[in-house]
Amino acid sequence: MSKTFVLIHGSWHGGWAWQAVIHQLEGKGHHAYAPTLPGHEPGAERAGITHQDYVDSVVSYIKQHDLQDVILVGHSFGGSVISRVVEYLPDRLQRLIFLDGFFPQDNQSVHEILPSAFTELLGHLAQASPDNTFMIPWEIWRNNLIQDAPEEVARLTWEHLSPEPYQTTLDNLDLKAFYSLDIPKSYIACRQDLSMPPGFFHPGMSSRLGTYKLVEMDGSHEVLFTRPAELADKLIEASSE
Repeated sequence: MSKTFVLIHGSWHGGWAWQAVIHQLEGKGHHAYAPTLPGHEPGAERAGITHQDYVDSVVSYIKQHDLQDVILVGHSFGGSVISRVVEYLPDRLQRLIFLDGFFPQDNQSVHEILPSAFTELLGHLAQASPDNTFMIPWEIWRNNLIQDAPEEVARLTWEHLSPEPYQTTLDNLDLKAFYSLDIPKSYIACRQDLSMPPGFFHPGMSSRLGTYKLVEMDGSHEVLFTRPAELADKLIEASSE
């Protein structure tokens, strides 16, 4: 049976990051969409963008495309986005899938749950920018997020990334609906993810979901680029009961 996936990217990425995964999903007979969040288009204005702007853009995208029975996938920071979208579209969503995605407790910000060394770096980078944004340094991208890719792939993908509006990490998120709505949830955990300390994603984040389906796979934080075929299979597996 054909399924409908809406794939939400994380910090610095855009919908383009899902292209290889979309190709794999469509090749297996499914429909897949990957909107780009505000401020992540080339040359976009980024100053003043909030987390709510991200949420509103995904809600509008799903409504404009009249998508139903959606399997909503959030990668990394995208996890915090899909956890809020559910409040607005509970009748259109079939399941939430977090791909090493993170989300705070109700009325917390993403900033509050990140390791202090990471938040200090982000704050410094944002303060030094002209528009309150931060960009992932090449060394961290190469060594901690996409260490399993050839050098050429790591460099090419990094050059496509865009600065992230800092305010989106600081906004407190109303997640009462997320934690109370009875919608199926899955968590895909990448075994070689070095972007956060061991256990941060699973069981750290995943355990907050209550009852959920766990799917594990090999690969770094950026399996979108390094293992797209395997990731597509894991998304299909995670989308089933």
